[in-house]
Amino acid sequence: MCFDNSVTPELNARYNFYDMNPGGVNCPTYAQFFGQMGVSTSMWMCAIGAAYGTSRCGTGLACMAVMYPGQVLKNIIPVVMASVVAIYGLVVSVLILNGLEKFNGQNGYTIAKGYMDFGAGITCGLSGLASGWATAICGDWGVRAVCHQPKFFVGMILGLIFAGVMGLYGLIVALTMRTAGGSEMCHAQCFNPCTPNNECVYI
Repeated sequence: MCFDNSVTPELNARYNFYDMNPGGVNCPTYAQFFGQMGVSTSMWMCAIGAAYGTSRCGTGLACMAVMYPGQVLKNIIPVVMASVVAIYGLVVSVLILNGLEKFNGQNGYTIAKGYMDFGAGITCGLSGLASGWATAICGDWGVRAVCHQPKFFVGMILGLIFAGVMGLYGLIVALTMRTAGGSEMCHAQCFNPCTPNNECVYI
């Protein structure tokens, strides 16, 4: 039962609700688990995409080099572009890992940051996986086509650029999510249902 706050504020003070959790309700012990999952997901997904793209492009390059060894250096570009995908996952993983800090009273690793870092890792990882897969197909068949028709070289490079830019989009979104981690307050603010703004009454 609430009372008129302008007349008897001391009676409403007993309805103050405080965060009694020692570590803070917003900083549970499992919050860092989601951050670690974001680190792992971002890295291994991008690594798989880069490995698949590099293997496919390298296979096409080796097949082409049997009959046209003089064009190996020019057509090694798809292999390089496929391996770059792993760098996207490495960047996001390192940034998330640097944000995993231990609880230190007021400021700590909140559950909102954990969810955001997990989402950032999945975003970058899946984008890198798709980019590596697209680069693999484009680079493999592009190298084989260039050895028969050198004029297709520019078209192959443009295809590789648009295949690899999907990983860059994922990196940009992941970095944006990483910087939008929400509040750093581990303890929830005091709550009083008997005041107009739900603010606590202090006597």
